Amino acid sequence: MTGRTFIRNFLIFLFIGSVAQTAFAAPVQYNETDYDITVRIDPTARTIEGKSIITVKNPREINLVLGQAFEVTEALFNGSLLGIGREQANQPHVWKIPFNFSQQHQFEIHWRGKLAQLDDSLDHQQTLGRPVAVSGEAGTFLPDASGWYPRVADGLARYKVTLELPAGQRGLVAGRLIEESESAQGYRAAFEFSHPAEGIDLMAGPYGIETQTYPNINNRPIQLRTYFHPQISNLSRDYLESVKRYLTLYEKWIGEYPYTEFSIVSSPTPTGFGMPTLTYLGINVLQLPFIRDTSLGHEVLHNWWGNGVYPDYRSGNWSEGLTTFMADYAYKEQESSEAAREMRLGWLRDFAALQPGQDAALTAFTSRTHSASKIVGYNKAAMFFFMLRDELGETVFNLGIQGLWAVQRFKVTSWQHLQKMFEMISGKNLQPFFTQWLERTGAPEITISEAKNTPADSGYGLSITLKQSEPAYQLRVSIAIQSQEKTEIQWLDLNQEQQTFTLTLPDKPLSVSLDPDLHLFRQLAPNEAPPILREVMVNTTTETIVLTDKGEIRKIAETLASKLQQRVPKLIAANQQLSAVPTLVIGLQSEIDTWLAAKQLPARPDEINKKGTAQAWTLARADGASLAIVSAKDAASLEALIRPLPHYGRQSYIAFDGREAIEKGIWPMRVQQVMVECLIVRGLCYYD
Repeated sequence: MTGRTFIRNFLIFLFIGSVAQTAFAAPVQYNETDYDITVRIDPTARTIEGKSIITVKNPREINLVLGQAFEVTEALFNGSLLGIGREQANQPHVWKIPFNFSQQHQFEIHWRGKLAQLDDSLDHQQTLGRPVAVSGEAGTFLPDASGWYPRVADGLARYKVTLELPAGQRGLVAGRLIEESESAQGYRAAFEFSHPAEGIDLMAGPYGIETQTYPNINNRPIQLRTYFHPQISNLSRDYLESVKRYLTLYEKWIGEYPYTEFSIVSSPTPTGFGMPTLTYLGINVLQLPFIRDTSLGHEVLHNWWGNGVYPDYRSGNWSEGLTTFMADYAYKEQESSEAAREMRLGWLRDFAALQPGQDAALTAFTSRTHSASKIVGYNKAAMFFFMLRDELGETVFNLGIQGLWAVQRFKVTSWQHLQKMFEMISGKNLQPFFTQWLERTGAPEITISEAKNTPADSGYGLSITLKQSEPAYQLRVSIAIQSQEKTEIQWLDLNQEQQTFTLTLPDKPLSVSLDPDLHLFRQLAPNEAPPILREVMVNTTTETIVLTDKGEIRKIAETLASKLQQRVPKLIAANQQLSAVPTLVIGLQSEIDTWLAAKQLPARPDEINKKGTAQAWTLARADGASLAIVSAKDAASLEALIRPLPHYGRQSYIAFDGREAIEKGIWPMRVQQVMVECLIVRGLCYYD
C-alpha cells in the first residue's frame, strides 16, 4: 500500500467515525438479555434436563418461550412462583410479561424432556425443514429453532452454557470455551458468548478434539479446533490448515476476526450450517475432497457476515448474497476469469429456469427454504454485489466493505445501512441502483434491435439501438464490437426502454454482442440460455412421465421425481401428447430409447452415451419448453440417483456410475450477437 493510499484510507475511516452516529439509523431496540444455562443430556436415553437463569435488563414487554416437546418442573419470576406457561401438553410454553418500569427481571426455569430420535437418513433439505431437537449415540443436535431452551422471543442475548454429557461424548455451543473437564463419570464444558447473539445451537457426539493456535492479524491467538467423529479424525490437520488460510484472507480483506476461536464440527446427517465461532458439517460432506476449497470458506466468512454483522430480516437478508460473492464467487475469480464467468452464467441460467411468480424481491428474502429462494437470496444477491463493485470500482467497494465491518459489527443491519455506507465511501447517490435491484422482482430483458454503419468524419461510425423491458432500469451495458483486427468493449448507459447510441471507432465494425461477459443480472433470451436440469426441478408446472410399469422400478422413479422437484410430481401417461410445460421423463435405457424414437426426438447425446450406469440430460423442444431425460441401466442404478442427482441441477447432462458422477457438462451458451448493417448511400450498400 502506498503512502498516499494509506492516508486516503485513514481519512475515510476518520470520516466514517465522525458521521456514523448521525448517518445511520438508530439500532433496532431489543430487550437486553443474559442467559446462564446448565443442561445435562443422555444421548442413549435421549433425555435432556436443564436449568436456565434469564436476566432481562431495561425490559419492555417480554415473551418467554419454551418448545412444546419439553416439560417445565419449576418456574420462578423475580423469586416468586410462575406458572408453567401452558394449559395442554401439546402446546409450547409461553410466558407474557407486560411492560413495567423495573430496571431488571429475572426468570429461573427448570425443564426436562425426551429428544427425538436422530435420523441419519435425512438429506440436507429435510434437515433444514425439520428444526427438531434430536439425539442418539452418533450425535445430538439442538437447533435454536427447536425451542430447546427457554428464550426471550425476538431479541439478541449474551449467554453462558454449561453442558454435561456421559463419558465418551463431547459437545459445544458457539462461543469461547471457558471450562472443560473429563472423567469416567462424564464430560463437562462451559462456553461463554459475550456478544449479542441471535440464538443458541447445541451439538454433541462421540468426538475426538484436535486443537491448534493461530495468531491473527493483530497477533491475538485464535483457538482452532475440530470436533470430528472417529472415522474422519485423519482429516483434522488439513481442515485446520484451511481455516488458517481463510482467516488470513478475510482479515486482510474485511478486518479482524471477531472471536477467540473457530471450530469445525462433524454431523452424522448431511448438514451445512454456520454459527458464530463454528461450522457444523456432515461427515459425508467433510469427506468430499472439494469442501475445504469451497463450502468451508463460505462458513468461515459467515463469522463476519451473518454472525458478526446481523441482517435485519424485516427488510431482507443480505448476508447470504454477500457471503456467496466474497466466498464461492471469489474463489472462482482466483481460479480464472473463465471460471468466474461460468459461475455468473450459472446464476443467470438458474434464474431463467424460474417461472413468473416464483422469484421475489431481495428485500423479501430471509432464508433458504427451497431452490427458488436460493436462486434469489444467494445468486441474485451475489450478482448485486458484483454489479455494485462494477459501479464503484474495486478499491472503493472494498473500502465500503471494511467500513461496514468497522461500524456495524454485532449490530442488526439492513440493506439501507449498506447503501448509506457505500454512498459515504463513494460520494455517489446509490438510491436508484439499490431500489431497482432490491425492490423489484424479475430482471431486465435487453436486446440489440439494430446495429448499422453511420457516416463519420474519420474512422468508422456505428449506431447501436438497445431495447429493454418496461419499466426501464438504469443500466451500464457492456457491448463487444468485433472488427477484423480485434474485439473492443464499450459501456453504454441505458436508462430508457429504447435508446440509440452513436460511436466512432478506429476499425470497421463487423458484429456487435450484448453483455458477452455477463456483467448484468438480466433475463437471458431463450436462445442464450442452454437448457439445464434445474428447469424441471423448480418449475411448479413440470409434468413427469414414468415409462416403466414394473411396480418396484416405478416406485423408485416416483421417489426420484419427488426429490428432484421437492413436491409430489404431476404424473402423465407416456403416450400423452407433451404440453408446453417442462417435462421430466424417467425410465430404463431401452424404454427411454424407444420413447425418444416414437416422439421423433434426438437420441441420447454422445457426451454421455454408453457411459456409466445412468445418465440424465436436457433437450430444448421446438415449442421452447425444456425436456429432461433420466435413463438408468436397472432398478439399483435408478435408486442410486435419488441422493446425488438433485445436487446437479445446473448441469445440462451428467452420467453416473452408481452414485458417482463420472461425466457432466453444460450445453454451450449462445451470446446475443447481430451483424452490423451496411450504410446505404444513394441506394448502394457500403461497409466503409
